Amino acid sequence: MELQPVPGWGTIPRMLRDQAEGHGPLDAVVAGDTRLTLAGLAAGAGETARALMALGVARGDRVAVWAPNSPEWVVAAFGIWDAGAIIAPLSTRFKGLEAADLLGKVGAKVLLVAEGFMGTSHLGMLAGAAGGPADGRPHSGLPDLEHVVVLGDEPAPSRPGVLSWAGFIAAGAAVTRDDAEERARSVDPDDIASIMATSGTTGTPKGVMLHHSQLLRGYWDWAELVTLGEGDRYPIIAPFSHGFGINAGLLACVLRRATMMPIALFQPDELMDLIERNRVSVLAGAPPMFFKILDELDGARAGAGTAAGGTTGAGTEDAAGASPRRRYDVSSLRVAICGAAAVPPELIRRLADRVGLERMINAYGLMEGTVVSMTRPGDPVEVIAATTGRAVPGVTVRIVGADGGDLPVGEPGEILIGGYGVMRGYWRDPERTAEAVDGEGWLHTGDIGTLDDAGNLAIVDRKKEMFIVSGFNAYPAEIEGLLLRCPLVGQVGVIGVPDERQGEVGWAYVVPPPNVTADPDAVIAWARDNMSNYKVPRRVVLLDALPVNANGKLDKPSLHARAAAEAAAGTR
Repeated sequence: MELQPVPGWGTIPRMLRDQAEGHGPLDAVVAGDTRLTLAGLAAGAGETARALMALGVARGDRVAVWAPNSPEWVVAAFGIWDAGAIIAPLSTRFKGLEAADLLGKVGAKVLLVAEGFMGTSHLGMLAGAAGGPADGRPHSGLPDLEHVVVLGDEPAPSRPGVLSWAGFIAAGAAVTRDDAEERARSVDPDDIASIMATSGTTGTPKGVMLHHSQLLRGYWDWAELVTLGEGDRYPIIAPFSHGFGINAGLLACVLRRATMMPIALFQPDELMDLIERNRVSVLAGAPPMFFKILDELDGARAGAGTAAGGTTGAGTEDAAGASPRRRYDVSSLRVAICGAAAVPPELIRRLADRVGLERMINAYGLMEGTVVSMTRPGDPVEVIAATTGRAVPGVTVRIVGADGGDLPVGEPGEILIGGYGVMRGYWRDPERTAEAVDGEGWLHTGDIGTLDDAGNLAIVDRKKEMFIVSGFNAYPAEIEGLLLRCPLVGQVGVIGVPDERQGEVGWAYVVPPPNVTADPDAVIAWARDNMSNYKVPRRVVLLDALPVNANGKLDKPSLHARAAAEAAAGTR
């Protein structure tokens, strides 16, 4: 499949101007009663840039955003880019110390913050970090941080150094529109656009540097392979503080003139209303989210009896006189993007049968390497389920052994990434940059994978998730992929647990398929019949649902904590 080349914008500010000038009336952002056109987004970004410049923000300065997904977040991001500054998003899950550490690491000059989200005072947490403020300012322990601005209509707390959004924008009048326009057009394609924090699972968080032209190309191609375009309505559930949310959501929608719907707090029970009410056409998430859709649809169908009426309307009463679940209209959904190492084939087939999707896409990317591989139109279910597709144009994938040599087809090894998508490095951390990107420009991902004859990349596991059973390397993602073939397993998470005799053994946390009664011993028996003995889980624990993190992905730390508690209680 040959992709259309990215237009010659070079920078995000030039891209936004071109879209606003040629397609200004199109909806860029819809959230509740808020509607923002492309022209309105460009105007709001310009006002924000003037206000930042009035605070002394120069090209290359870092501006942090600590807030949930919202239209204000979108305007702030494009305003930061217009000002030639670098955006540094902070997770809303951060506590004060975590936020202070990252703000200090990137040397943020301005912080844009949502105060009071879910009853939390982010400013209060920040003020309490690093020994508390000396002068009442929430950022006294951060010498680079000169200004804090409260996003939205909320009044700013009466604290020194904290501005309301209205006051912030009003002060921008000191900067002319011509000066702001000159600044936006002076941004270079090679300038850094964002510093994205990694998860910090292997130590303190690192700041990944990504530049304008790299992001434009990566997510232009991503959007084309997804077939995202005008008329699509796409809820952004992944936080904007995460690479997928800001790049494959916020940026991709403006690149392709799709309508984004920022979701501040995703509630699974509201998912069906979200799809029906907004006529959602593109949806991205992890397998648990799509299982939720199917569970709701199957529950509604089971309760609808023999009533006619298609996919919408109220169901009839059941035999006991109880009202069944309502039937939802999800016919607007046409594309689903499911980023996971292994996707149950049955999930793909059920989505195609029950929802009528045009496309189901699996993909692989990482903060340090942007978009790496994606499945393509026409790929069979088995390829989408078991692999993340082929490398995208301009990206090269290698599988290497411990000696750094390339491995043959089908043999697992570390995934190395080359090409335009590789990060510039970690912010102010040359030592860890050198550990991640070698002298020839190859990114050492730390992921274990295989390539097939067609170039499809399968993610076997993360190096850090690997555990060793009696000397054999066991990869949870591989074991999960095998267990998903068991008819008693609908969803599964596998972890390694210490064992006196074998060093480590696998525990599998299993959610049975709908209307299936599973037995742990039966799952283990199936595994013994179908898997190498060292891959067979020592223990199977049945759950109603797997724990997931803020991005909807399997929360492995939660499973490890649960296993440790169960082991300590002697419930092995």
